[in-house]
Amino acid sequence: MTPEATQPQYRRHITRSLLFAAGGLFLTAAALAVVQPSAPPEPVFQARQTLDLPPLDTQAGHHDEAPYIASTRIRRGDTVAELLNRLGVKESGLLAFLTHDERARSIYKLYPGRSVQAALDDQGRMVWLRYAHTPGASVKSGIESAWLEVRPEGKGYTAQERTVAAIQETRIAEGEITSSLFGAADEAQIPDAITMEMVDILGSRVDFLKDLRKGDRFRIVYDAYMHDGEEVGTGRIRALEFINRGKTYSAVWFQRGKEPGGYYDFSGASLKGAFLRTAIKFTRISSRFGMRKHPIHNKWIGHKGVDYAAPSGTPIHATADGTVEFIGRQNGYGNVIILKNFGKYSTLYAHQSRFAKGLKKGDRVQQGQLIGYVGATGWATGPHLHYEFRIGKKPVDPLSVDLPVARTLEAADRKAFQAVVARYQPQIELMARLQDSRIQLAQR
Repeated sequence: MTPEATQPQYRRHITRSLLFAAGGLFLTAAALAVVQPSAPPEPVFQARQTLDLPPLDTQAGHHDEAPYIASTRIRRGDTVAELLNRLGVKESGLLAFLTHDERARSIYKLYPGRSVQAALDDQGRMVWLRYAHTPGASVKSGIESAWLEVRPEGKGYTAQERTVAAIQETRIAEGEITSSLFGAADEAQIPDAITMEMVDILGSRVDFLKDLRKGDRFRIVYDAYMHDGEEVGTGRIRALEFINRGKTYSAVWFQRGKEPGGYYDFSGASLKGAFLRTAIKFTRISSRFGMRKHPIHNKWIGHKGVDYAAPSGTPIHATADGTVEFIGRQNGYGNVIILKNFGKYSTLYAHQSRFAKGLKKGDRVQQGQLIGYVGATGWATGPHLHYEFRIGKKPVDPLSVDLPVARTLEAADRKAFQAVVARYQPQIELMARLQDSRIQLAQR
């Protein structure tokens, strides 16, 4: 398929599947196995249906004399000569051009699994040769595919690198867990990145290590990027419903204007806690909130935060969404960032060695976003993070205070949110009906 022939498509991919779970951890198949009942397993009916649009013309503007397209996958140990032979390309001087001309240098590196295509006319002469060396690469605008294209020119050949934006499609998938989670990935044909995102989104609601049971179901709507009929990348999950042990959990992506987006259940409650307990990982508490003898001033004063000892350079992450209210040097705090979170809440991160690149006052940050690095600037005897949690600008103990639970949408955003839910809920309900129909058919 040429870039000229590429037009926006809308494809729905429906597949019955099992669920594969992974969430930032390397887990064993045994650990992820579904808890099995003591009774012998019942036979399970499985079905898969794939709905694809017919392929577009391979050469726009050449409908009457469309060339024959040959395609092959690169195998480990392949040479350029072997690829040309499999494609039926026998052009004089082509092999020498491909192996010596600087313009064709991308074919010097053959990646197993990538495709090479050749277009041949009715006389068997090559119209073009393409090597899809980068089927999908992330760019600011989405996913982009790149390939080397070689064409005859005069008595020789010409080569150039070409790129095209991959086509974004909406896909839906549904499945029912019957055995292990690892087997689900193979059966579902859902990209691992999407499956891991599903687990991450619902990880605070469902324990994917212990709570899964045979009969649990999921329905999902997600973005995929396609080029030449192949999936070359994935976007985000748009909507999700998971039934675990008879209880239904839902999620939908919602973004308010230019503000950071997030996942909410269908009722409008955020699926993440409003605040994280700590701003750095793999650390220890070196000083708690309350009265203490100051290590520098050598007198008893109130400690307004919690100190976390960590090596200099340890990443510091925002504990909640917010806006940078102050970033710079401030007395004993040294290099400090103050975030204005939502409502009456704010957080302070002091003694940093340096700030995240490009971060400035007024910037919006998301929960978990990198904002700086542990240091020992200001009044500090060693590298650590001084973290303050403030309510109405008054510091409180972040280890004992009841942190705000999941945020709910403001009244002004409700109408827009309900419109998003209404866009995806019919697709979720359609998959639910498909699942119910299949179960009824299996029970007859």
